Amino acid sequence: MDTFLEKIGKNAKKAECTVRNLSTGKKNEVLYAAAEKLLSCTELILKANEEDVRKGKEHHMPEGLIDRLLLNEDRILAMADGLRQIAKLEDPIGEVTGMKKRPNGLLIGQKRVPLGVVGIIYEARPNVTSDAFGLCFKTGNVAVLKGGSDALRSNEAIVTCIREALRENDVTENAISLISDTSRETAAAFMKMNQYVDVLIPRGGRGLIQTVVNTSTIPVIETGTGNCHIYVDETADLQMAANIVINAKTQRIGVCNACESLLVHKNVTKEFLPLIGELLREKNVEIRGDQETQRLIAQAVAASEEDWGTEYLDYILSIKVVDSVEEAIAHINHYNTGHSEAIITNNYVHAQKFLDEVDAAAVYVNASTRFTDGQEFGFGAEIGISTQKLHARGPMGLPALTTTKYIIYGNGQVRP
Repeated sequence: MDTFLEKIGKNAKKAECTVRNLSTGKKNEVLYAAAEKLLSCTELILKANEEDVRKGKEHHMPEGLIDRLLLNEDRILAMADGLRQIAKLEDPIGEVTGMKKRPNGLLIGQKRVPLGVVGIIYEARPNVTSDAFGLCFKTGNVAVLKGGSDALRSNEAIVTCIREALRENDVTENAISLISDTSRETAAAFMKMNQYVDVLIPRGGRGLIQTVVNTSTIPVIETGTGNCHIYVDETADLQMAANIVINAKTQRIGVCNACESLLVHKNVTKEFLPLIGELLREKNVEIRGDQETQRLIAQAVAASEEDWGTEYLDYILSIKVVDSVEEAIAHINHYNTGHSEAIITNNYVHAQKFLDEVDAAAVYVNASTRFTDGQEFGFGAEIGISTQKLHARGPMGLPALTTTKYIIYGNGQVRP
């Protein structure tokens, strides 16, 4: 293993002993200080980000990814606010749950504790850098980050500011580390650092996530891509449905909770498809649809089989007409990525059926999929949105970055 990676791993493991024993008060003090430091470093961060964005455009980065990469004063303020919100949240560390008394007098319970050293591999989203630090630090974890080359300068600037805040508050700066070498070889070596890193969380596209899952010797919490669907039922309020679809598709296209596929019940196509087609046209969204969609929306082009399973992260939407809520559910469960799915309906039975049978981390009735977000769920921020079913599922806030250990109180018991 490269010497610099070995050094980062050893420093992180050493820092873990300090960070996991910090008081809630001290952790909050550092989080507030880090928020102020980000604001004071705004000019430095924006200058670094401008260079990243410039290079991204030179390399013809898609518009949706440029949007993910871009920072401005409002987004830096949001990053700082995210740290402050995390500071205000209840600290889960030390919580004791399920204490029970056994017949032999032993008291056995579980205590919530940090995971340890958390590695995060992510792509062109520099705001993840501060979110990851805040959530890991509040839960007594050490963060080792490896961002993509597209956001390298931005990430370096943000981490530099946070490490300054740590030093100024007499906490080890190795509570956060950034692996600045963005080569594939270094990434592969990082995924093998199981002697130093306790869990690895990938955030990014399908390719990145599958590479980490298939390569890592470190336990992985899989955060998924978002092929998110909205199903417009035959009983739906169609104006509500249109508003929700436009929000979910166009409010921000380069995010994993954006709507990528629309299903419409056959009984409302004549009224709804021309309506949504015109609204999508005004937003410059390309429509890829089945035959009925193409018949009712002039600008629609034919959808391929691949379209039904694609996360576009772009101004593209696939549309399919279905005969029933059962067909909609079957289609979603076949093509979705386990992220976020929504039904627009005024039928209670259909709503409950959708909630019960759709297999996803977040399932909505009459609301936009764009709400699948740690901040919107009241977590302050998120480390990612887990689409797996072990340990954590959905937006991962503070509790998802903890584990438990059994604590047992006795008064001299020995096993017979």
